[in-house]
Amino acid sequence: MVDRTASDEHYVLDLCDGVLGMSSCRQATFDWLRGDPSPLRPLGTKLPVDGFWSDLKLVVEFQEEQHSKPSPFFDRRQTVSGVGRGEQRRLYDERKRLLIPKHGLKLIVIEKSAFVVKSKRILRDPTRDIAVVRAHLGKAQPKRL
Repeated sequence: MVDRTASDEHYVLDLCDGVLGMSSCRQATFDWLRGDPSPLRPLGTKLPVDGFWSDLKLVVEFQEEQHSKPSPFFDRRQTVSGVGRGEQRRLYDERKRLLIPKHGLKLIVIEKSAFVVKSKRILRDPTRDIAVVRAHLGKAQPKRL
C-alpha cells in the first residue's frame, strides 16, 4: 500500500495547490454532506472531499478507476445502506455532484485517466501534469496581477 502522501491523489492535489497559488484543506467535511444513516450514526458519516479551497469556494475530487470501473475485491462487501460498495460509491459521488453546487461551491472532478498512467500509477511529468490540472481548473484559477 502506498503512503497517502505518495499517492496519486496527493500528487494531483499538490499540483492544484501550485496552480492555484494556495493550499487546500485535504479531506474536508461539511455538516450538509453526509453518507447514509446507520444505527451507530443516525445522521450519517460526514463525507470527505479530496481538496477544498475555502477562499475560492472550490472543491476538487480526484477520481481513480474504482469510480468508473467495477472493483470486485472492494465492491463485494455490503454497506450500511444495504447496497454493495460500488453502488454506494456511485450514490455518494452523485450526492457530491448535487449538493456541493447547491451550497455555493464549485466542484471540479479530475479523473486519473486524464493523466498518463503506467502500472496503475500516474507517470509523473510535472510539466505535462500541470497542463492537465490547469485545463481542469480553468476559471477557478485566481487572477494574477
